[in-house]
Amino acid sequence: MKKLELLKTHFGFDGFRAGQEEVIDSLLAGRDTLAVMPTGMGKSLCYQLPALLTDGLVLVVSPLISLMNDQVSKMQERRIPAACLNRFLSEEQKATILANALQGRYKLLYVTPERLMQEPFIAFARKIHIPLLAIDEAHCISQWGNDFRPDYHRMKDFFGRLDSRPIIGAFTATATPQVREDIVRSLDMRMPHIMVNGFDRPNLSFTVRRCGENRYSAVKGIIRRHPDESGIIYCITRKQVERIHEGLLRDGIRAGKYHAGMADDERLAGQDAFMAGQTRVMIATNAFGMGIDKPDIRYIVHHGMPGSLEQYYQETGRAGRDGKPSESILLFNRQDVEINQMLIDLNLEKTPEAERRMQTEVSYDKLRTVHQYCLTHDCLRASILRYFGEAASGTCANCSNCQSTTETTDVTTLAQSIIVCIEATGGRFGVSTIHSILIGQDVERLRKYRLSTNPCFGRHPDLDYLLLRETVDEMLVEGYLIRPSDAYAALRTTPASTIVAEGRKAVTVKRAV
Repeated sequence: MKKLELLKTHFGFDGFRAGQEEVIDSLLAGRDTLAVMPTGMGKSLCYQLPALLTDGLVLVVSPLISLMNDQVSKMQERRIPAACLNRFLSEEQKATILANALQGRYKLLYVTPERLMQEPFIAFARKIHIPLLAIDEAHCISQWGNDFRPDYHRMKDFFGRLDSRPIIGAFTATATPQVREDIVRSLDMRMPHIMVNGFDRPNLSFTVRRCGENRYSAVKGIIRRHPDESGIIYCITRKQVERIHEGLLRDGIRAGKYHAGMADDERLAGQDAFMAGQTRVMIATNAFGMGIDKPDIRYIVHHGMPGSLEQYYQETGRAGRDGKPSESILLFNRQDVEINQMLIDLNLEKTPEAERRMQTEVSYDKLRTVHQYCLTHDCLRASILRYFGEAASGTCANCSNCQSTTETTDVTTLAQSIIVCIEATGGRFGVSTIHSILIGQDVERLRKYRLSTNPCFGRHPDLDYLLLRETVDEMLVEGYLIRPSDAYAALRTTPASTIVAEGRKAVTVKRAV
């Protein structure tokens, strides 16, 4: 059969989506290929269809067992023989799958990256023809990528031990130019064809809303604005998931929940209910969503800032896959920065020191970038596209920044005082202490550290705390201040601060009218 016949027969489509045929043709021509395609644009078809057009077994590397099981179920529904190996199978079941694969009974075999370097699996792989090694979520290979997995990084050691090297197909939805280069280098891809199919999702609107400590009322309001539509509420921590879930049930709103602390059967039941439309709202951590293909999700809410723009964009991409208008709403609170920093440190606690230092630097850099996204007054869509290396116009008319009315206020004098104040205190304090110094507040904390001797003490007695916050935010975005990784709330100056301190650069903030 030809490509279009197979596409219709097995997948039910009359034509390819943007970028799919280009990737398929590249792989069928025997060329290593890196495909960067937005979530929901059909990356999996780009290696599933070639499996039907080539002899041998296509090996698919995927990071999540649930994702592999879902893919295999869909393949079987489409009458495409496929299987997956995972740790939940008995030794007898694993042996049966490998025996069936050797007899040519499958076109695709899904495995986790950890299995690739196990000696029994390498022995099996050397006995069978593998025309294509398809690597899903390929950004996990790169130390600069979201969700770095060391076992992904060792993947080229696997195919280096095979008698013949397979064609390499790498697939991801979120990869900056730096990550794309790292994927190609780490996989030793040979003269690869790189297809980047645009990151823009015109049907998605983007909103960043700054909130106080209690964001529950905002979440509830958004859900009630979409009474008959599906949505996902992403939380930073499991505790937040439980708290919001309990609150919604108490307020008569039916919702599911999903996080890694739940039992497997409980998580699966909640996911199935959401996918079937029995539950309209899912409250979850980022453990939920990879491989979720529900076309009618109308809104994604982030109850707190995610750890990176890659994670954020991947999660927002689960909305509006049917092409209809959908919303992405990020409810931001400055405490989110500290929570994410603590999670980074906790997650890397057991990582070897040399690797931990590198990963901490990368993770904090990504956190600063998404923090700047939350603070920027520029077009939100353009900010995302530029991050992923795509040209973008100045405004989109479909994000909260482009739709808001603001006025510009010159805060250069205040910015200069902030710089002097921070440098005089050695960069040891956060915004609230700086505010107390600038207004000349007589409190125990200032007396304890002798901060009343600061040259800026009392310089701005009528300073509005919100204006100070907005000025500091703008200075963080412009790189005049930083929050170093070794101090959660403290502010420090940067070399760029000098041009502001010397009056060579003005600082302005945009305030809502």
